[in-house]
Order: sequence, then C-alpha cells, then structure tokens
Amino acid sequence: MKNLKLLAFLLLLAPCSLPLRAQSAGTISSYSRFGLGVLHDQSQGFNKTMGGVGLGIRLGNRLNVTNPASYSSIDSLSLILDVGMTGAFGKMSQGTKQEGINSATLDYVHAGMHIAKRLGLAFGYMPYTSIGYQFVSPETVVTKDVNTTETITNTNNYYGSGGLNQAYIGVGWRAFRNISVGANVSFLWGEYAHSLTPEFREGGVTSSSFSNTIKNYSASLRTYKIDLGIQYPVRLTRQDWLNFGATVGLGHKIAQDATLLHFTIKGDTTSFTASSPFDLPYTFAFGAAWQHKNTLLVGADVHYERWGKCRMPIETASAFVPMEGYYKDMTKIAVGSQWTPNPYGKFWERIQYRAGINFATPYLKVNGHDGPYELRMSMGAGIPIINKHNNRSIVNVGVGWLRRSASAAGMIKEDYFVLNLGMTFNERWFMKYKIE
Repeated sequence: MKNLKLLAFLLLLAPCSLPLRAQSAGTISSYSRFGLGVLHDQSQGFNKTMGGVGLGIRLGNRLNVTNPASYSSIDSLSLILDVGMTGAFGKMSQGTKQEGINSATLDYVHAGMHIAKRLGLAFGYMPYTSIGYQFVSPETVVTKDVNTTETITNTNNYYGSGGLNQAYIGVGWRAFRNISVGANVSFLWGEYAHSLTPEFREGGVTSSSFSNTIKNYSASLRTYKIDLGIQYPVRLTRQDWLNFGATVGLGHKIAQDATLLHFTIKGDTTSFTASSPFDLPYTFAFGAAWQHKNTLLVGADVHYERWGKCRMPIETASAFVPMEGYYKDMTKIAVGSQWTPNPYGKFWERIQYRAGINFATPYLKVNGHDGPYELRMSMGAGIPIINKHNNRSIVNVGVGWLRRSASAAGMIKEDYFVLNLGMTFNERWFMKYKIE
C-alpha cells in the first residue's frame, strides 16, 4: 500500500511538467489550422471506451469529470487518482494522395476525494484544444523571368503549433437527498501560432532571395472556464437505478489580442492587431445512465455547443479584425456501456468490459464549407490491480477508430487507429485503523 501511495503522490505532480510536452504533441491534423484548433476528447479512463458518456454516471469509486455534480458520490475513505494517455496512428487522404500520421498525447491527470459530509473535491489537468500541422500547397505558375525566360513557380508552406491547456478545480455537493450539484472552475492557457512561408522557384531551383515568412499569426491566450452540473438519481427497483445529469458551460470573450505580422518581399514589415478576437462558447448537455446492480451500466449523452456566435481573427484587404461566420454550432451524441460479470468474483469475472460510439457535427467552417464530421468507435476493459490490500485500483486499456470525414469535395479525410492506456488508483488514505 505504501508503494501505491508514493506512486499516486508522484503522479499528482505530473501536471507541473507534462502540459508543455502535451501541447506540442497533441495533434497532427490539417484541420487544426482553423479556429482554436482540434477540440480534445474530455473523457477519461473509465468512460473513454464507452463513447465518452458520463453526464448521468455516478460511481463512488471512480472520478467522473464529465459532470462535477458526481464528485459528491466519492467514497469518504478514498483518494482517487486517474491518469491516462492516447496514441493515434493513421493517415490523411485527399483524392488519390495519402500520408501517414501519428501522435501521442497526455489525456488527463485527475485527483479527487471526499472533503466533508455530502461534499467532494476534484482537481487536475487536461488539454482543451491542440494546434499542430505542417503542409505544402501545390505549386502555381507566377510568371517568367524576362532575362532567362525560365518559369517562376510559387509554393506556400503552412505551419502551426500551440493549443489551449486546461487546469481545473471542482466541487460536488449533495444538496438534497436525491439532487447533487457541482461546478468546475478552469484556467485555460496556451499559444496560437500560424505561419505562411512562400517559396519561389526558377527553373526548379529555389530562389532564396524570395524565401521569407510572409505572414505570422500569433496570440498568447489566458482565460477562465466555468462548467456547472446537476445529477438526479431515481431508484427503479432494489437493483436498478436511473441517473439523470445535465451540465452548462458559460461562454465569454477571451481578453487577449491576436497579432498579424506581414513581411513583404522588399523586406518591409507591417503589424496588425485584432482586439480580443476569440470566444469560448456556451455549452449545454443532458444525459442519462441506467445501472443494474454493480454489473451493467448503460448511458447516453447529448452535447450542444454554441460556436456559431463565436469570433476568430480574420485578415481583410486592409485590416485584421474579429469576425463571426467561421464557426458552427456543434452537436455530439454519445452512447456506451460497461459490463462486469461478477464484481466480487474471481479475477477474470471482475474485469470491466466496455464499448461505445459517438458522433459529432463540425464546429468550424473550412473555406466556406462545413468542417469535418467526427465518428469514434471504441472498446476496452478495466483490469483490476491485484494485491492483497487493494482490489479497487484498475488499469484502463482500450482501442478505437476515429474518422474525420470530408463534408465537401476536395477536403481531407483523416482515419486513426487509437490506443488508450490509463491507471485509476483508488486508495483508502482516510481510513482509521485500530491497533489491538
């Protein structure tokens, strides 16, 4: 038990060092060039392979960040620590062209405990968005050199990095016998960095005199995020519960400015500033979960995010200004289940088998068209850690498939094979032992 407690304490320190690396390795997707980047999956070990469902799930031995109202159910004797990561291996395709891609990311580090009667506390780290891409546009003919008669062609190189990290603290309170409420307060921080580098060639040879970064888009973002939750469990029979849950996220303007540096071929530099051009959306979600004994858990969630009224910095002919019309309201539907043959039986009977699926509409527009639709399918297991002191801690493993499908001709399609690995430590730190 001492070894597990030491390991849990060391993992609690992980958010201090891991977010910087997670930000650079979070995604390799051409769609992260738009908006605030690719939105991260906010699920965790126990529900990541259940399609991400969690709004109605209420388990005393698991930490459910999806709905902060669930913190009120945390076992009063336990400290729960949850950490996980994802590896993705896939390809991008456009017409007959294909390119292999892979990425690795720290998904989350969460900790939670019971702190008072009917009151639970949670805190941790997880990415919110990621920006990571590098691609080249097709060559276009510019003109011919009047002296050499060689054809001059132009290739544009696009590069982006950054994204938003999220550190949060939350509480859940069982206000009445069957109603729990909760809130997560998050601090978001990160970088927004995009660049465009033209490359001119004459007769197949790159002309260095024309190779300059012509446009640099950047912003350092710092803001807050507040999510409120509620859960209402209904007992159907002695062995069946139906839990309802809902959350609301408060949208607002992000106060930091964005900058565009425009380098001309002559060496001149022009700077433009867009005043507070980014927004976080209002979000609404509702879900329900049915639990039969401790063996079967089935849930379904619906999420709605009002990105359509959010703004982003857009370059016009003479300015760099915040504009609407480049996002779309997003809807996500998730369904998942977990089955445990016998929670109190032999080792193989205590394994938690999981499966789920979710589908999301685009949250942004790409060159005037709807962005990619996302479809995720996954399955996995929670495997108990075996020792004589602890049968509550588990290893979470899962595999899945993610597709970002093009909504218009000529757009890129992305397919990923996803591996998830996580650890949930559930230790009885607060038990009082009697010595006889």
